[in-house]
Formats: sequence, structure tokens, C-alpha cells
Amino acid sequence: MHGLDRITQNPAIMGGRPCIRGMRVTVGMIVGQIAAGVPIDALLTDYPYLVREDIAQALRNAAWRAEEREILLAEA
Repeated sequence: MHGLDRITQNPAIMGGRPCIRGMRVTVGMIVGQIAAGVPIDALLTDYPYLVREDIAQALRNAAWRAEEREILLAEA
């Protein structure tokens, strides 16, 4: 997705899952923490190497992936 320059995927890091700036911090971890009620400011305190834009892009990436559609192809 365009505009998500902080989201990286590398097979050698966290098994290729989407991560923040090549670090071992996954989009799933960020989204899971927020879903569990952890405030963004608390995440930024707990992970001082993250910035607010990292979290915003993680949420945008998760939202984009949630909107993916599967298209079933007819069998020949």
C-alpha cells in the first residue's frame, strides 16, 4: 500500500510479518495492544524507539489488510 513507508516486510525478520521500520515490532503486536486498551501514549512510553507515526501506519496497514477481498475463481 502506498504511503506506508514505515511498514516493512523481510523474510529474515519475524518470519516476514509486517514490522515497524525493520525492527522486531510487528503490526499485529501494535494493533493487539491497542485492541486490548493500551493507550498510544503508553505504547510510546513502553517502546521509546517508536514514534506516533509508526503506530498510525500500523493501524492504517491493519485497516487496509482487513479490507482485502478474496475472489473465488470458477473451476474449469
